[in-house]
Amino acid sequence: MNNSALFLQRFGLRYPIIQAPMAGISTPELVAAVSEAGGLGSLALGASSVEQARKMIAATQALTNKAFNVNVFCHLTPTRDAKVEQAWVDYLSPKFAEFNAVPPVQLSEIYQSFLDNPEMLALFLEMKPAIVSFHFNLPAKHVVEQLQSQGIYTMGTATNLAEALLIKETGIDAIVAQGIEAGGHRGMFNVDADDEQVTTYDLVQLLSQHIDLPIIAAGGIMDGQDILIALEKGAVAAQLGTAFILCPESAASDAYRQKLKSQEAANTQLTAAISGRPARGIVNQFIRIAQQENCPKVPDYPIAYDVGKQLNAAASQSGSDDFAAHWAGQNASKAREMPAKELIKVLVKEMNI
Repeated sequence: MNNSALFLQRFGLRYPIIQAPMAGISTPELVAAVSEAGGLGSLALGASSVEQARKMIAATQALTNKAFNVNVFCHLTPTRDAKVEQAWVDYLSPKFAEFNAVPPVQLSEIYQSFLDNPEMLALFLEMKPAIVSFHFNLPAKHVVEQLQSQGIYTMGTATNLAEALLIKETGIDAIVAQGIEAGGHRGMFNVDADDEQVTTYDLVQLLSQHIDLPIIAAGGIMDGQDILIALEKGAVAAQLGTAFILCPESAASDAYRQKLKSQEAANTQLTAAISGRPARGIVNQFIRIAQQENCPKVPDYPIAYDVGKQLNAAASQSGSDDFAAHWAGQNASKAREMPAKELIKVLVKEMNI
């Protein structure tokens, strides 16, 4: 039995297809639909409080008895710098004025890291989701061992070999190899280090040669042919995010859906301007203004996200969606609009398995 078959067997999956965790997009309905269809659904809890996470896990468990993944953010506690934060707010102030809105006086750390949230760990130990995955960094080894002691499988995101080796060293069960093509936030541990920008297939191949752990391919994967290539490179499964955004079960807004169905979806870029961390999205005015020569330093994640979300809210009230985080990967224009169950069927048919 090959590695992919072993991975599928462990979780009762019929197909090597994982729906990526997408904060603000993944819903219990989407996750359950994917898991019921034979793939692995994923709940994104990085932007959720413990109580919100409890409700989402319970809602998903009520919809399916199949395995699903819950994902948390493990970013380091942000460094607060009042001058940097004020300079960023001042830089964006003219945009607030365009929408007859007042810029924030003070910024907040709107998302708590799993590293600083023992209550979230306690919730997982209580509710026992099949899989807990980590993004942006890793918890301590003893935390991983606590989860595993309750039968919970663990996965960590790596964007390069060094991060993957740290994942193995921490005792985590599997690695999500996130290529540069991926939509949403880069999982890189240190945002101040140079991003090696390894492509998905190259990263899968590289990690497979050096590390004897299950590797999940993530980034730019949109159809069955893409999944097959990932498996040929050594992945046990492929993780698709953008491909599921147009499913009716997702929480994507109408504006997000229209953007993804437009020609603009072909133009995605990485930016730290919206959240404070590099993330790939459909190019809009927010991304463009951060490319100007006079653009100041962006505050740390998630401090920058606080002002970013407030600017988007002001723009939205005036009918503009040009300051939203429309995260999407390369090949986003290949997204298809259909129920999650049907999308799984189409992907499987394209894989010819």
